[in-house]
Amino acid sequence: MSEARTLRAILFDKDGTLLDYEKTWGGINRAAAALAGAGDPDLAARLLDIGGVDRSSGRTRPDSLLAAGNTREIAQAWVAAGSPHEVGALTRQLDDLFTQSAALAVPVTDLAALFGRLTARGLVLGIASSDSEAAIRATLRAFRVEGHVRVVIGYDSGFGSKPGPGMVLGFSALTGIAPAEIAVVGDNLHDMEMARAAGAGWRIGVLTGTGSQASLSSAADLCLPSIAALESDFLPAPVV
Repeated sequence: MSEARTLRAILFDKDGTLLDYEKTWGGINRAAAALAGAGDPDLAARLLDIGGVDRSSGRTRPDSLLAAGNTREIAQAWVAAGSPHEVGALTRQLDDLFTQSAALAVPVTDLAALFGRLTARGLVLGIASSDSEAAIRATLRAFRVEGHVRVVIGYDSGFGSKPGPGMVLGFSALTGIAPAEIAVVGDNLHDMEMARAAGAGWRIGVLTGTGSQASLSSAADLCLPSIAALESDFLPAPVV
């Protein structure tokens, strides 16, 4: 960490950052495409292609629609590709599916323990995700960490969407912490571009999502194997 700046807050992405992306979202994405495909398996397969799921590996490509887009963007693309649903209705159905699927989430580490240690350092924590605010809160409740998170921002919270700067600037405004004192942690380029656009002090990439060292290294100040390495590889030793 630079001695010229003071770290006061961390703004986390959710999927691929707090949660292992493929273990959490592989099945959910297939269920979402089946819903949008309205019983047509060929259409569902085509929608997964459009979403960025590789047919041979089943993995989601970095910075693809399903990796980085919000629910409304996914619904718009899928309706344009032939889903028989109306965009607004499909957005609501997908948001409901994603919120109900919070119980299926697979965390990358013990979130309650990590967040407890981070807040004990005096750091203010927030979540900025392309998921809905309701889905984010459901996930935080599932892992009993809502008490450690000061601010929750989803694509529908009124601060714009990634990669624009609004989520970081909204977090800054709500906490009174300058962007230069905030570290943004995420798994894809949308997160890093959001952080850069807002003037965040640190851009931290993690490799538990769809991004890779190759896709993130040019945009991130630091790439970590997961948020479990934050304390050892990014934060200074705690004062005792």
